[in-house]
Amino acid sequence: MSDFVMERGEGSYIYTDKKKFLDFSSGIGVTNLGHCHPVVTEAVINQVKTITHAQCTLGFCRPYVELVEKLLQIMPDESLDTMLFLNSGSEAIDNAIKVARKATGRQNVICMQGAFHGRTYGSSALSRSKTVYAHEVGPVISGVFATTLPYWHQLGVPAETSEDAVVERAIFDLDALFLQQCAPQDTAAIFIEPVIGEGGYIPVPNSYMKALRERCDKYGILLVIDEIQSGFGRTGAMFAIEHSGVRPDVMTFAKGVANGFPLSGIVASGSIMHKMGPGMQGGTYSGNAVACAAGLAVHKVFKEEDIIGNVKSRSAELFNMLNELKQSEEGRKLIADVRGHGLMVGIEFKSSNLAIPAEKNITFRGVGEKIHKKCIEKGLFILTTSIYDVIRFIPPLNISKAEMEQGCKIFKQSFFETAPEYL
Repeated sequence: MSDFVMERGEGSYIYTDKKKFLDFSSGIGVTNLGHCHPVVTEAVINQVKTITHAQCTLGFCRPYVELVEKLLQIMPDESLDTMLFLNSGSEAIDNAIKVARKATGRQNVICMQGAFHGRTYGSSALSRSKTVYAHEVGPVISGVFATTLPYWHQLGVPAETSEDAVVERAIFDLDALFLQQCAPQDTAAIFIEPVIGEGGYIPVPNSYMKALRERCDKYGILLVIDEIQSGFGRTGAMFAIEHSGVRPDVMTFAKGVANGFPLSGIVASGSIMHKMGPGMQGGTYSGNAVACAAGLAVHKVFKEEDIIGNVKSRSAELFNMLNELKQSEEGRKLIADVRGHGLMVGIEFKSSNLAIPAEKNITFRGVGEKIHKKCIEKGLFILTTSIYDVIRFIPPLNISKAEMEQGCKIFKQSFFETAPEYL
C-alpha cells in the first residue's frame, strides 16, 4: 500500500487519483463521522480564524474549556471528573502510567497478552499484539507484566470453548501472576481495552471485567480502561466499558473524539489526578484549539443526530451478513469466529498463522489476506489485524444503509471468489 495516496475524502468514501473506495477503515477508527463532516469542517475553519494555538500550561483556549465541560457529562462514571488533553493515544497511555505510579506509589503495571496501547517507549511496553512495536529498540520501560487475555487462541483451547471456561482460566492465570511474578501490593494498575483492537477485535467478557474490578478494589490497584479505539460510539455505546457496567479508575481516549484532528485525553477522579505535581503532565500542543473545536463539533453531531441508533442498525446488518457467511458450506470450513460490538467487528479465518488446536490438519494460509486484496480491488477499503488471520470492519458510524449494503456485497463476493482456492 506504499503507493496508495489518498487525494481526498468525503463521507464514507476516499479517493485516489484513479479510484473511489468505500472506506471501512475510518483512518483506523478516527474519522468516526466520515471524512470532512460539514459540521466539523465549519467549526475548524471558524476556529482557525480566531486562534489556532493556546499553550495549556500558560492559559486555556475557549474550546478546551468547553470541550472538557461537555465530555465530563458523558463519562461512564461520575467519579471521572478531572481531565487532561494530549495529542495522541500513545501520549495518553504514557501519562496514565505516570498517573498510576504516582497515585499509588507502586511500580508495576499489568497489561493483557495481545493488547495494543501505542508505540512510544512507555506505551509499547504494554503493547503485546505483535513484537514489531519494540523489536530491536529495547529495553522498554520495566515493571510491566502481561496476563492472559480471555481469548481461546491464547489459552490453547478450541474456538467453541464456552465463555465461562475461558474467563475462569484467564482469572486463574491473573491470580497466579499475582503470586508468582507481580505481587498485588507492588501493582499500580491493570490496563485493558474493553474491546481488544490491534490484537484481533476481541470483546472482553463482562464477567472478566468485573473480576478485574473486584481484584483492583481488593488490592488498591487502579483499573485503567483504554477507550482509544473503542470510545465515542464505536461499539454502540458512547464508551465500550458501559457494556459491562464496570467503573474505571482511569480512562484514556483519542481517535474518534475529534474526527481526524490530533486530540487525546486521560480522565480520572481529582483525588487521583491531583497527585501529579505541576509540570508533570502536558505538552506544547496538548489540547490544541483547532482540535478541541473539532471535538466540540463531534459532540454536537452526536447530540443532534442519532449516531448510536445508526450504529446499532448498521451493526445488525453487518453481523447478519458475516454470520450467514459463517453458516455457509464454505464458511463452516474457513471461518473460525465472528465477533465484536457495534461497528467494531472482526472475522477470523481458520488459516491463522498459529494452528487451531481442534483442527491441526489445516494447512492453508492467508484466506483473510486474499479476501482483503480482492476487497481493495473491488473498491472496498478494509484492513486486516493481529498475528492471526483477521479482517476488521471499522466503517463510519453514520454510514448509510445503502453504503453498508454495498460494503457487505463486496465482502461476500470476495469471500466466495476466494473460498474455492482453499476447498
